[in-house]
Amino acid sequence: MRLAAAALALAMAVTACAPSTTTSADEGKVTLSVWGWGPEENFDKMFAEYEKLNPGIDVDARSFTTSTEYDTILSTGLAGDSGPDLAWLRAGPQLQPLVEAGRLLPLDTKTVPGLADFDENVLRAAKGDKDGKTYGVPFAVQTLQVIYNKKIFAEHGVTPPKTYDEMIAAAGKLKAKGVIPFAFGGKDDWMLPIVASIFGTAHWGGDAFLADVKAKRKTFTDPRFVEGIDQLNQLKPYFPDNAAGVSYTDAQMLFSAGKAAMFPGGLWELNFFTENAPGVELGVFTPPAPDGPGLMPGFTDGSYGVNIKTRHQAEALKFAAWLASKDYGRLYTDTLRTFSAVPGVTPKDPLLGEVATTFDQHGATYFMNEFAYGNPTSATVFAKALQEMLLGRVTAKQAAEQLDKSVSTWL
Repeated sequence: MRLAAAALALAMAVTACAPSTTTSADEGKVTLSVWGWGPEENFDKMFAEYEKLNPGIDVDARSFTTSTEYDTILSTGLAGDSGPDLAWLRAGPQLQPLVEAGRLLPLDTKTVPGLADFDENVLRAAKGDKDGKTYGVPFAVQTLQVIYNKKIFAEHGVTPPKTYDEMIAAAGKLKAKGVIPFAFGGKDDWMLPIVASIFGTAHWGGDAFLADVKAKRKTFTDPRFVEGIDQLNQLKPYFPDNAAGVSYTDAQMLFSAGKAAMFPGGLWELNFFTENAPGVELGVFTPPAPDGPGLMPGFTDGSYGVNIKTRHQAEALKFAAWLASKDYGRLYTDTLRTFSAVPGVTPKDPLLGEVATTFDQHGATYFMNEFAYGNPTSATVFAKALQEMLLGRVTAKQAAEQLDKSVSTWL
């Protein structure tokens, strides 16, 4: 029954979201369809600004909130004639199947002039691995850190930790007072590599370690990497009871309701908590490592790509050029309370400014985005291995060995 329902939902979504057409209400107006996985109301708000500047264009944003649902619908839509004009594309390894299948229109600085100003490290996530062409306009840079409730910290005399021992002491103090230190669960395994990176990146040495793995000077069985992911075991006493059975949404609700003091997650959570926990004053910090300061992982979170079959290529490319502009970058940053990938955009939000400063000084690459190739992907293999580790079925060393074995099949 679930499979039948999913198939029906997929068929309805694809047939309902055909590429751009002219509307009967506004004869001659072009409708550009845009698919993504973010809240539609936010994109309606931002895209309305483009419609004001271009009265002949109507931008129809459609959102698919479940990752697997979105990926399946997009792949099916682009393979046929019912795909969108533009779509959010996954970054790096997850982009490649669409590139190799010829589903996307290559972009360059002639069609999208603003691409010339993008940082190459950001733009790399929107490029084909084999041909080096750019297939999307990057829309966001996400960072990973611990978000905390300032009121709970103040009530219990806790401050953002400067050392690893301070972090453990603060977690112990909060737990003794009946507060869940970290709102985190392992039921949704996709979050596990993210949280492992938040607490472990400084352990294994950040980008220097990743470069060594790529050059085959080191492997993921390295003791420092094992120590890094073992942080999930070390911090388990400060997670909710039966953490392996706690879902991502459950963890969000624990933090939003003030039952948990901290939430390890992505920058995208700021917008969620602002909307769903308006009374909670948020702060952020990067977890320190046992032997020194922490590192803040980050990654380019997808891009806007153009369907090679769009019936309104000129209009789609003009819209893509606007998406690469500072005007859109500012709208994106201020509306979604996260970093636009457009260069030169300074956030107004003071908390975002604080994160930006930390990332500039102590930023690192989110390791899993660099090692998500393979079939099944190494990201999928490792997420499940970490879930098994959290359940106590495998050790940190065994989980690392599973990742290393997967990576060795394609690296």
